Amino acid sequence: MSVRDRLIDNWLDTNQYYTEHSGKRVYYLSLEYLLGRSLTNSVSNMELEGPLAEALMELGYDLENLSQMEKDAALGNGGLGRLAACFLDSMATMNIPGWGYGLRYNYGIFRQILRDGYQAEIPDYWLNYGNPWEIDNAEVFYGIRFGGHVNVTGDGRRVWEGGEVVQAVACDYPIPGFKTRNTNNLRLWRSRPGDEFNLDSFNQGDYLGACEDRQSAENISSVLYPADNTQQGKTLRLKQEYFFTAASLRDILRRYRKKGQLEKMSDFVVIQLNDTHPALAIPEMMRLLMDEEGFGWEEAWAISSKCFAFTNHTVLPEALEKWNVDLLHEVLPRHMEIIYEINHRFLEVVRAKFPGQTDMVQRMSIIEEGGGKRVRMANLAIVGSFTVNGVAALHSQLLIETIFRDFHALWPEKFQNKTNGVTPRRWILQCNKPLSDILNKWLETSEWPSKLELLSGLRQHIGHPELQREWSSMKLQAKKKLAAYIEKELGIKVDCNAMFDMHCKRIHEYKRQLLNILSVIHRYLQLKKMSAAERKEQVGRVVIFSGKAAPAYYMAKLIIKLITAVGDVVNVDADIGDKLKVVFIPNYSVSLAEIIIPACDLSQHISTAGTEASGTSNMKFAMNGGLIVGTLDGANIEIREEIGTENMFIFGARSHEIEHLRSENRLGRLKIPRSLRVVLEAINGGMFGEAHIFQPILDSILQNNDVYLVTADFASYLEVQDRIDTTWKDKASWNRMCMLSVAGSGKFSSDRTIAEYANDIWKVKPARVPKEWNTSDAIRNALQKK
Repeated sequence: MSVRDRLIDNWLDTNQYYTEHSGKRVYYLSLEYLLGRSLTNSVSNMELEGPLAEALMELGYDLENLSQMEKDAALGNGGLGRLAACFLDSMATMNIPGWGYGLRYNYGIFRQILRDGYQAEIPDYWLNYGNPWEIDNAEVFYGIRFGGHVNVTGDGRRVWEGGEVVQAVACDYPIPGFKTRNTNNLRLWRSRPGDEFNLDSFNQGDYLGACEDRQSAENISSVLYPADNTQQGKTLRLKQEYFFTAASLRDILRRYRKKGQLEKMSDFVVIQLNDTHPALAIPEMMRLLMDEEGFGWEEAWAISSKCFAFTNHTVLPEALEKWNVDLLHEVLPRHMEIIYEINHRFLEVVRAKFPGQTDMVQRMSIIEEGGGKRVRMANLAIVGSFTVNGVAALHSQLLIETIFRDFHALWPEKFQNKTNGVTPRRWILQCNKPLSDILNKWLETSEWPSKLELLSGLRQHIGHPELQREWSSMKLQAKKKLAAYIEKELGIKVDCNAMFDMHCKRIHEYKRQLLNILSVIHRYLQLKKMSAAERKEQVGRVVIFSGKAAPAYYMAKLIIKLITAVGDVVNVDADIGDKLKVVFIPNYSVSLAEIIIPACDLSQHISTAGTEASGTSNMKFAMNGGLIVGTLDGANIEIREEIGTENMFIFGARSHEIEHLRSENRLGRLKIPRSLRVVLEAINGGMFGEAHIFQPILDSILQNNDVYLVTADFASYLEVQDRIDTTWKDKASWNRMCMLSVAGSGKFSSDRTIAEYANDIWKVKPARVPKEWNTSDAIRNALQKK
């Protein structure tokens, strides 16, 4: 609360300063924000660490121990949410006038535990003891409608009425910048019923029914990404997406009206859609402008289409979000009308530009025909936005060559690339203090956390013996910390002199944890064949996995089971000893990543080429000196350009080869290497438990359904693992590569990414709050009430 008091002072001053002095504002709409712990971030960014640690010491407390008691905010899941959090940090640090908008979840996605080696999901009760960083603005709320019907008034105006109204209530999170007073805002919406309690139902003896509306309303902000394999789940997820976008637009319009006329809104407002989850903001903006503000279609579209920008995060066609038309019509009848009209007018443009191209018209239509009509949310986002960007050079290129090829032919000027980045404040300064101390000393400056390009200065010192010693000590210290955590939480002892080989990210077939664990089995089988003397000469590895699988994603959860089953066998094999350990650390989170990443020797980023949009964990590991083994996919390509091919371990098929290899696999012409067959035989023979459990995994490879090409890349992956082992034996060479990895990471600061967004898309200028600026007490009190 002491830290928060100082944070709120800056937060209030910043918002009032923006109101009086800034021009354009950025509004970032994202369904998730993976913030992590806020105490260490706030203390570091506001430069309070020394005074706070001193004050706590006088009271008999240690700041580091206390900060570890804070639970991670359960507001996100994976890279999408962590990227959003990094972007908010960079916007505040760079004094960009910006707000984030999202949902305030009661339970987040889930807390992951292991039961008999399987992932189990339990609620994440992160709010049990309150949340001191949240400012509950109960006086800021909006009624959000679902269902109902559309009436036409006598003057032809369309009015959406009836149905259910749920209130969106504002909860604010101050986001401090680094070494600046600017403290931006993240406004999250929690849901509550329009009517708190149905007394009529209660008095008639329907006690459960009396609470039903309340429960239905509160469900909207209960869980991130409810499973959508049921109709109820689909409906809830659709409601979530509309709920937060509708409340956010109402809030944006309310704030903008202080500036001037709606016709000029795009001069002062830019709304960034983080993937397709907020795409319903486009028809909602049209509804607000036409039905509530009285604009005609052309005027409303002229305003709306200049305000939205869209970031795409996938190249997989099956991952593009689509909603059943019947469901959309049931939940959002007015929006379905507007979407049809947007599509009708858009297709007229397409037909005029490409006459006779019927197939192209069908591909570009917002409404997908056949097998039940569905709304293609990516198409809607492209049509309704003035800019579309990918998140890595390869990803952006693949977008315009594949899934968005037709749109690029129509609007080539709309498409841009903005390679992702991560905040070095969180991912070096806060999580890796020993590395930060090394950088401060050898770079002779403490400015690098906001000028990450300064890391390149490390190159001139790499050969210095003292730096080599400090580097080895720093890495060993981090590994001991992680080893202690593993022993305490999992009861597994690991050798800190072994290579810590990490694959930590969301569990998904395209990220190929399966390829990794199959290679681990190969390593184990090879070790078993060796004599004791031969084994002694082998490189020791601690192979660490961590990450969550979506609750309904059967294959991903089965891969977790295979990993844990292999660990159960390998970790107790006395013949192998410390030459190989397999560890799955459950419930991967920001705070857990802050322990894992500094301890990494080798990090796995081995997605099938052309499937990973960017990746940001590769950046975090690289800037902490973890060497990357990976395919030429996503941002790995740009990382290679910055740190050098010789400082990474690249393998596997290239993106232009993938479709041919998949075709060969489907036709049964892709040969399974003997080394892989031996591994599959070991699984099928029951070495890691009952074989039938893993039959779907075996079938995916043996039955020509290897979509992510484990078969094609397996031999190449084993070859690069041999090269890794050879390199590891020369510790001076390994450390040199690690230092060069850090030195080449300057490009991958989210500050660089945000500067590109601000200059190329948002056209927004920084507005730094002066040191002497102070909001008056009267205004301060009014702001606090809002």
